[in-house]
Parts: sequence; C-alpha cells; structure tokens
Amino acid sequence: MTRRVPTKQRNTPIKRERDQNLVIRLALLLICGLTLAVGFVYAAGQHFESLKLGYQTEDLRRVRDRLEAEHRRFILAREEAASPARLERAARQLGMQPMQPSQIDPLKRAAKGFAETILPASTQAEKPNPVIEQRHSDSDSDRKNRARHKPI
Repeated sequence: MTRRVPTKQRNTPIKRERDQNLVIRLALLLICGLTLAVGFVYAAGQHFESLKLGYQTEDLRRVRDRLEAEHRRFILAREEAASPARLERAARQLGMQPMQPSQIDPLKRAAKGFAETILPASTQAEKPNPVIEQRHSDSDSDRKNRARHKPI
C-alpha cells in the first residue's frame, strides 16, 4: 500500500477574518434577552400583586358583609326599643299611666299658641323683670379711668 499523502506534512495556517457584525449581533441579542427577561419578571410581579389585591378585596368584602349584618341588627334593635308597645311597657314599669282624654285640651293649646304669635305684647300678661343686683358701686368716671389705665 502506498501512501500518496505524506504523514508529516504540515497544513498551512489559515487566518480567519474577524466578523465585525458579530459583536453588534451578540449585543443586540443580549439586550433583547434582558428586555424579555425584565418583562417576564415585571409581569410576574404584577400577577402576584393582583392576587394579593384580590385576597385583600375578598377580606374587605367579608368585613363589609359582617358590618352590614351588624348594622341591620342594630337598626332592628333600635326599632324594637322605639316601638310603641315596648315604650308603653317601659312606661308602665316606671309607674306611668296612659293619658286620659280629660288631660288633653287641644283648644287650650291652640289658643295659647295663637296668643303668643298674633297678639301684641301689651295685651299679654306681663312678666315681672328680675332684679339685677349691682356688684360694684363704682361711678361711670371710675370705670372709664380704669379702662384707660389698664396695664398691657
């Protein structure tokens, strides 16, 4: 067997040319990848925030429902306490009695209200003016002097 190519032959070194666009393409690829990764992280953060807000909203709805039920109970209790039957029972326990028709005089009330609003003050019964006692018996000139010489 004969060899046609010598075994100890050296290949000539080949110099490769550097691709100038390679660096630009790799930088662009890196920027796009980082942008995409940041977008995914941001979307995940928004998703978890929306879940958290959903849970908070649900808790607030439960609190609102509980407070509305409590409010309805308080209104019912207030209406029960202010009902005429309950007020009458409480009045009887205090020793009060229902009003008798003789105790009610609607004409007297109407006449009294009419006299106060329509008739002049001279025709109404005059009330005595209360006597006002003077504490200090200073003259007007003494008061004026004191007011002028008041320390600041």
